[in-house]
Amino acid sequence: MRRRLGPAALILTGALALAGCGDSDSGSGSADGKAELSVGSAYMPQPVSDEMAAGFFTVTNKGGAADELTSVTSDVAGQVTVHETVGGAMREVKDLKVPAHGELVLKSGGDHLMFEQLKRKPKEGQTVTVELRFARSGPVKVEMPVKSATYSPKT
Repeated sequence: MRRRLGPAALILTGALALAGCGDSDSGSGSADGKAELSVGSAYMPQPVSDEMAAGFFTVTNKGGAADELTSVTSDVAGQVTVHETVGGAMREVKDLKVPAHGELVLKSGGDHLMFEQLKRKPKEGQTVTVELRFARSGPVKVEMPVKSATYSPKT
């Protein structure tokens, strides 16, 4: 079975290749109504539990159309679920919106990933690979460094 890359996958590949290249005036926004996604600031605090871990990152969309993060997989966990935090309460959701010309920010105390049924307990200094799947764009592989359990990114 031969798989063909669609236009969204080609745009995503180009956006990822160019992430960090050029300046804010380079006109990288999409006028044709497609999402242009890139992922940055990814990390996993070293889990304190043998069974669960959390993950955080930012998805930036420079395109003119919104998208949704619909699922995540990783070889380190039996299951990875997407959670939102509303009013201090965490709940699993089917997807998280990535607005056009905006960001989806997963952070401690906010929206985040939960790695469940850990197959191994990641240690600080290691890297965990995840695959993000979106409603409209192609999948994105992300290398997520494992930081100390108390790590807090600079804002």
